[in-house]
Amino acid sequence: MVNIPRWKFIFVLCVCALAVLYSLPNVLPSNLRDKVVELPQWLPSKTVNLGLDLQGGSHLLLEVGIDAVVRERAESLVQTARPDLREARIGYTRIAAIPGGMRLTLRADADVDAARRIMRDLDDGLDVIVSEDDLTIEVTYSEDALKQMGDQTISQSIEIIRRRVDETGTREPVIQRQGDDRIIVQLPGVDDPQRMKELLGKTAKLTFHLVDTGTGSAKRGAGGSRTLPMAEFPGQTIDIFRRAMMTGDMLTNATPSFFEGRPIVSFRLNGLGAKNFCDVTRENVNRPFAIVLDDEVVSAPNINEPICGGAAQISGNFTVQEASDLALLLRAGALPAPLAVLEERTVGPSLGADSVEAGKIASIVALLMVLVFMGAAYGLFGLFANVALVMNVALILALLSVLQATLTLPGIAGIVLTVGMAVDANVLIFERIREEIRQGRTPIAAIDVGYSKAMSTIIDSNLTTLIAAIILYSFGTGPIKGFAVTLAIGIITSFFSAIMITRLIVVAWLKKKKPDTLPV
Repeated sequence: MVNIPRWKFIFVLCVCALAVLYSLPNVLPSNLRDKVVELPQWLPSKTVNLGLDLQGGSHLLLEVGIDAVVRERAESLVQTARPDLREARIGYTRIAAIPGGMRLTLRADADVDAARRIMRDLDDGLDVIVSEDDLTIEVTYSEDALKQMGDQTISQSIEIIRRRVDETGTREPVIQRQGDDRIIVQLPGVDDPQRMKELLGKTAKLTFHLVDTGTGSAKRGAGGSRTLPMAEFPGQTIDIFRRAMMTGDMLTNATPSFFEGRPIVSFRLNGLGAKNFCDVTRENVNRPFAIVLDDEVVSAPNINEPICGGAAQISGNFTVQEASDLALLLRAGALPAPLAVLEERTVGPSLGADSVEAGKIASIVALLMVLVFMGAAYGLFGLFANVALVMNVALILALLSVLQATLTLPGIAGIVLTVGMAVDANVLIFERIREEIRQGRTPIAAIDVGYSKAMSTIIDSNLTTLIAAIILYSFGTGPIKGFAVTLAIGIITSFFSAIMITRLIVVAWLKKKKPDTLPV
């Protein structure tokens, strides 16, 4: 253990130099850091990301409207069943959606078995119940199907929320599921929580419909009509055909732009969308069509000529910010279900600054007390351990910066804990060295045995703590994950600093001084 190859010396020195280099931006004032970054481009400039509790921001608890998805699926069952029953020549007196499914009332002479087969083929996970008189068939989703539908809706909602948040440039957001139908969104550094609520609360379901002018059915306009409000003209409504000629999932890109000095949203369609749009506009020249966003008509322009290039635009009474937000929503995609804000908490920057300052004081006090204790307890060897401890803190900051991990208040607690744990290995080694000296061993032999005999105990203690940190990260949420990350990083760096850095210093001193006794 005393003989260290030259390459290990070089490796440890390089790691220490990189640790100082990558942790330096975290301790420099922001104005000085900006000046340093402007000089050499190769110099590391990343700092640790501060979490919501340290830099302020917004905390939202959202409820996903899974019931709306179930109702929509039930309506879809009705729309799908109608043509199938018509094709099979099965007569019925009523068909309507019910909670969790649909109900079909057959005529007396209808083929019940054929109707049952059609109902079972409508969708997966359906329970089909026929009444005793064989005239009423109820089709409902099973419990497993409803659970799968809810899980899928939550997963899709989280993904869409993440896309929307990422588009705004928010760094290190926390987006995670809570319970059966809720999502937690934490947005560090957000200074306009109202805008984020508006972005996340919009379903952004975009569809294109032909307008029902009452002068005869338009081509591809079957399916009945409905009345929707117009966004450009509050209080006015317009009749559109129910069947959408195109949906927003056919968009490949959307960007804000200007047309005749007014903000608009330009968008491009994929191959299928471009073909459908071209066909519909060719067949309905000189007819108006409606652009519908979340059951509101954004605009209803006239089709002057076929639009076949795969590119179009949405014009309306937009501000520049509204056009930019609409383009963002269209790029991110539509939510599968509406979201409702159940809880909102805003952490001010001043409160976050107080937490940062308190965390700094706690870390510095902990570090100083450990340094004083090690120096008083082990003399020169304690000073060697203190050098390694300082390098351990630099390694933690460097790794957090490189990984762009988010530091929270519990994360600071994890760092403070690892400062105390970092000297455990050195304490074990130094106490073993003392025992070997009392047994009459030479300094070199005592150091060699001290490191070799204490190694198994050090590995066991660090490994058990690391397992606990991994379990905390795997099963914990939010702040617990932050504590687990810093704890795990601190365990790894403290093991490296105790086994490599302290031993390197001790061996270098031993070879240079060749002492008769050890000051430990």
